[in-house]
Amino acid sequence: MNHLKPADILEASVSAGVAKGNGSFSKLFIMGIMAGAYIAFAGTASNMGGFNLLMSPETYGLGRLLAGTIFSGGLVLVTLAGAELFTGNSLITLAVLEKKTTVSKMLRNWVIVYIANFIGSFIIVWMVWKTGMFSAGDNMLGAFTVKVAAGKVNMEFFQCMLSGILCNWLVCLAVWCATGADSTIGKIFSVFFPIWMFVTGGFEHSVANMYFIPAGILASSNTHFISLSGVSAEALSNLTWKGMFLNNLLPVTIGNIIGGIIFVALGYWFVLKRSEKN
Repeated sequence: MNHLKPADILEASVSAGVAKGNGSFSKLFIMGIMAGAYIAFAGTASNMGGFNLLMSPETYGLGRLLAGTIFSGGLVLVTLAGAELFTGNSLITLAVLEKKTTVSKMLRNWVIVYIANFIGSFIIVWMVWKTGMFSAGDNMLGAFTVKVAAGKVNMEFFQCMLSGILCNWLVCLAVWCATGADSTIGKIFSVFFPIWMFVTGGFEHSVANMYFIPAGILASSNTHFISLSGVSAEALSNLTWKGMFLNNLLPVTIGNIIGGIIFVALGYWFVLKRSEKN
């Protein structure tokens, strides 16, 4: 078999959207927890793999390149193992546009999966924190964890939203391309490159930030990590649960939704449906 053509990917995506819209609470919730955990595993590993490069301006680009390589494994797990990821579920919009499911079912899926993604992420955050892993590299991993989280909660609202748009444009392209792949290796490569690009580009992913920011909040309770991080007291003042939700997750989530719906779902639906009419 060959990779599906865009029109066939659209049809498959619509069918997937219908199934997601009709999913039971327990299925969506459990699979949402799984997806949150998979993305958190990717966040943990990418931080560990790249923290020393990312802490230095001279090697920062290489660090992002390495982190992106590692982080891509998270969405590979979501795609191959099967799980419910909020950002990719922006493509349920296609089923709504085709009138195969309803807006209320789509929103129900989003709410359940978003909450479950957060729970799954936090389970990994708590377990990693309790392992003492943040003390790795003579406390530099913990310092980097604080620095990353503080940077995310001190971004401007519009900046966060735009970064979220760029991120989920690529994430939904990864899901779109993987839907069209007819082999395991094809699905892996379809996911790998767009995710590698978004992480290397430094864009904001709401579910990934459900790991990065809580990890930073817990790590900030250690004065050694704070002193090594070089983060100012003013920046640290926003590194709170309130700061996470209002300063980052809110604008990033809005951006993720816009990026997935407008630049992938609506874009392909409009072009492909218009070509059918012609």
